[in-house]
Amino acid sequence: MKILSVIIPVFNEKNTILEILKRVEAVDLNGLGFGKEVIVVDDGSIDGTKDILRGLEGKYKIIFHGKNRGKGAAIRTALASASGDCVII
Repeated sequence: MKILSVIIPVFNEKNTILEILKRVEAVDLNGLGFGKEVIVVDDGSIDGTKDILRGLEGKYKIIFHGKNRGKGAAIRTALASASGDCVII
């Protein structure tokens, strides 16, 4: 089975991150022959997003930037951790 890496860069998304992850999980790729790995990069959030994500470690690949470095840096960090055959952002 092939793996699809789903990259989700986040910054101050405490009000939306759980819904985003719920929707990503709801997409069934098994019929297409794909499994899924979800990589979330928190880019220095200061609104409580980090606390939410810490509770999800183990279920998803969660990476934390110590300070905000921008969306491009978050994507590059996630790409370095991606192990899938295909990647989407």
